[in-house]
Amino acid sequence: MLSWTLIFLAVALVAGVLGFTGIAGTAAGIAKVLFFIFLVLLVISLFTGQAAI
Repeated sequence: MLSWTLIFLAVALVAGVLGFTGIAGTAAGIAKVLFFIFLVLLVISLFTGQAAI
């Protein structure tokens, strides 16, 4: 899931540089939501002992 976050972040950065602000804002929003979902799942897995660190 973290890889998807990084992909959407890269899309947002490229779109922002090229001037596509609507696409950049949407991609950044998706990246932010995916990142927070990743963090929640990481914390849950750490508490349950299922994390592969």
